Amino acid sequence: MADTHVKHHDYHLVNPSPWPLLASVAALITAIGGIAWMRTHVDGEGVLGIKGWYLFAIGFAALVATAWAWWVDIIREANEGYQTPVVQLHLRYGMLMFIASEAMFFVAWFWAYFDSALFPAGVHELMNNAGQLVGLTTRDQVFGGKWPPVPAETAAAIPGYFKHTFDPWGLPLVNTLILLTSGCTVTWAHHSLLKNDRRGLVIGLLLTVLLGITFTICQAIEYSHAGFSFAGHNYGSTFFMATGFHGAHVIIGTIFLFVCLVRAIRGAFTPKQHFGFEAAAWYWHFVDVVWLFLFACIYVWGAGPTVAGGH
Repeated sequence: MADTHVKHHDYHLVNPSPWPLLASVAALITAIGGIAWMRTHVDGEGVLGIKGWYLFAIGFAALVATAWAWWVDIIREANEGYQTPVVQLHLRYGMLMFIASEAMFFVAWFWAYFDSALFPAGVHELMNNAGQLVGLTTRDQVFGGKWPPVPAETAAAIPGYFKHTFDPWGLPLVNTLILLTSGCTVTWAHHSLLKNDRRGLVIGLLLTVLLGITFTICQAIEYSHAGFSFAGHNYGSTFFMATGFHGAHVIIGTIFLFVCLVRAIRGAFTPKQHFGFEAAAWYWHFVDVVWLFLFACIYVWGAGPTVAGGH
């Protein structure tokens, strides 16, 4: 009877957990709150008398709390030896599938950008502030038949603010160098961990987090000097959706790495068991690669003749 609870396989059969169900409920509340929040700006209605942003905040807070508790359980299971090499391999497969889904997410934004850039004479829908269709026009009327759009000062003015694109060799290039450097520092931290160099691990992670914060600050400064608006034309909407969602991923990745930094300082991770840090490093490299495509396609190729400074 003493061997009743001894594990004779490499798999981890998890105990019943409330977190999947609670996470689903919290995500549903967050989604309903987000939709109600957007609707509130149009007709002032909420959900059951609750303002949309209240419901969104409640759902999002519950989602964060559930994720935190769930991850604490996973870390505890790892420390108790449940994450065998086979389990770690499957966790890596899961992270790779997640990154693949994120790649498809960005494919959608690139598709939208290139659809407008390569076919500027297509049909364009005109919407009012309530999101209602008020008419159709061709893209050559909206963009002046060119991509990027014709600047608003010309006769072929567009229904939205557009003056010039960004100079790719200014702040965007600086941000590219920042992200490439951060990819080097997180790789340094990883190799330090594999050699059980705790000091190198902490310093590498700290530098990566600081570089991630610097990138976000630089992008905020860049946005504040944009020569075009989000609304009114496809250039602004596709540009800000692609680069903005990438910025959101940088913020998420920075938080991810900051948590790893705190855990590393507290003595977590070993050369043979560090999936949490490895997943963060993979995610950060994915963010780097996406930015390289954004820089090459949207900033450099898509700059056109109307870059800042009149070049």
